[in-house]
Amino acid sequence: MALENDHAESVRALRQLGRMRRFYAGGSVLWGAAAASAGWDEPGSRPMWVSVVFLVVFVALLSMTSLWLWRQQAACSGEPVRHAAPRRGAWRHHASA
Repeated sequence: MALENDHAESVRALRQLGRMRRFYAGGSVLWGAAAASAGWDEPGSRPMWVSVVFLVVFVALLSMTSLWLWRQQAACSGEPVRHAAPRRGAWRHHASA
């Protein structure tokens, strides 16, 4: 039973990493747009540099999360995949000879 529990936790961890990766990607896009907008209006201003710092932070978090997700998927690729119960009723629909 411990192996199934470990597998379930790893699947949940992969899902959570995927959600965090999407969140960090969205933050990177938003802070990139904010940095570009602030840089266009007032180049070298404090709001531009704050946006650039947050952009760097979000890109670093996105990179680390993507790396962790890639490593987890590579580590889990050797495990057997368990899907939902197989459908058993398909053979009953064939015409009898």
